[in-house]
Amino acid sequence: MSDSPILDVQGLRKSYGKLEVLKGVDLAVRERELVFIIGPSGSGKSTLLRCCNRLEESNGGAVIFDGTDITAKSTNINAVRQKIGMVFQSFNLYPHMSAEGNVALALRKVLKRPKAEALERARAALDRVGLSDKAENYPNQLSGGQQQRVAIARALALEPKMVLFDEPTSALDPELVGSVLEVMRDLRTAGMTMLVVSHEMRFAREAADRVVFMDEGHIVEEGPPEQVFGDPQMPRTRDFVSRIDH
Repeated sequence: MSDSPILDVQGLRKSYGKLEVLKGVDLAVRERELVFIIGPSGSGKSTLLRCCNRLEESNGGAVIFDGTDITAKSTNINAVRQKIGMVFQSFNLYPHMSAEGNVALALRKVLKRPKAEALERARAALDRVGLSDKAENYPNQLSGGQQQRVAIARALALEPKMVLFDEPTSALDPELVGSVLEVMRDLRTAGMTMLVVSHEMRFAREAADRVVFMDEGHIVEEGPPEQVFGDPQMPRTRDFVSRIDH
């Protein structure tokens, strides 16, 4: 793991009107690191994640990704987003396109790859998430867990340097969660850099390199999962951890 961060969030602020959601957040993520953000609803977790690829525009501070200040007006954000994959809570698949069609679309539209090459890379990405046998199926023929794995394959097909996960399992039935977490485990083993917002605390304990606890727009505490869950230093973290299922 490199010491210099691939993602460096510096003093990030975000407000909606008079409501300040992020209050000067600092966060660094190194290459090949899996960082988990936890905290109560409304603490700013998803907003922070969405500011990291400018799906939300911040009101102050900076986000440096791979040496580029992506908050600068001169930055080509579409070029940056090719390097930062994003997996959402809702799968956002096109219902009229097959699994491989959904994965190949960005390759053709964004990277301008020829159709044959795009489909080949789409199938390779689907194979990586264990869905090579579902390439020609449409979203309504897939379970929620399979649809989310197609969405992960779509992010991976662009060969990003980092993937952001925003509550990737919260829309899934409990029995389907495991298949998505298994893919995320495999990605971690393969060295993918990941920043994850999720309520899957057991997974955070098992798989995360670092856990970040947010509350009321601040990072309250961060550290290895065994420390944050097993021996939290801050009273607010202790209170939160004591209320969750391990």
